[in-house]
Amino acid sequence: MALDLMSAFTETPLPIDYVLPNMAAGTVGAIVSPGGAGKSMLALQLTVQIAGGPDLLGIGELVTGSVAYLPAEDPTAAIHHRLHVLGAHLSPIQQQAVAHGLLIEPLIGRCPDIMSSAWFDGLRKVAEGRRLLILDTLRRFHIEEENASGPMAQVIGRMEAIAAETDCSIVFLHHASKGAAMMGSGDQQQASRGSSVLVDNIRWQAYLAGMTAGEAEEWGVDANQRRYFVRFGVSKANYGEPFSERWFRRHEGGVLKPAILERQKRQQFVKPKAVVGLGDDNW
Repeated sequence: MALDLMSAFTETPLPIDYVLPNMAAGTVGAIVSPGGAGKSMLALQLTVQIAGGPDLLGIGELVTGSVAYLPAEDPTAAIHHRLHVLGAHLSPIQQQAVAHGLLIEPLIGRCPDIMSSAWFDGLRKVAEGRRLLILDTLRRFHIEEENASGPMAQVIGRMEAIAAETDCSIVFLHHASKGAAMMGSGDQQQASRGSSVLVDNIRWQAYLAGMTAGEAEEWGVDANQRRYFVRFGVSKANYGEPFSERWFRRHEGGVLKPAILERQKRQQFVKPKAVVGLGDDNW
């Protein structure tokens, strides 16, 4: 349907509906990180919060609504463990709200493929009436060549079609490239593995990056403790103001919570002042 340009010129638009920080409803986005950084727990905590749980991440209030999380690489037992440790942080009322508003359907071993008509229709039905659908991980939801721009554009296009039709935001979890992980540049837009289309064709991208040795020194974290700290931020947001990155700390069961860190002051070397007028003969 063509836009009514005169109405657009003269009528005040409605505020943008943000599902996640700076992510507009009905768009497609990604959370990118190296393997093992905690992006699956992050995704689960976000869905729990939107479904009616607490803001354990400290990212601010999110509009509540129905959400769906489709993990395709973790067994049911692992997801049960994550839910159990999260449940300890929820009140009985919050537990009831989340149980009602959050759909979790493990798909490991079922080989979902968004490019097939059956799976496309199934994912569209899951998205109907929901604010957010998370696919964990992207590689598990297609069988195309990840480095090929054409096939990846089609994969993203299928997600966009579902999001546009249902007004449900879709976030896929994705791995950072090996180079980005090794160089500690997981917070950059192009840290995403595969074709650049996976970055260029989406409207929102967040990252989760482990603490480097340099960052541990900067923030006063012992070397044997830095594996518990991860940095979260938004590297691409087409709609909204910049989002300030923050540090999370992993707690029991992998639950992420805001980390309280204090940047260490660098000690400056002060060159000793020369003593004027005193030579060796004066001693």
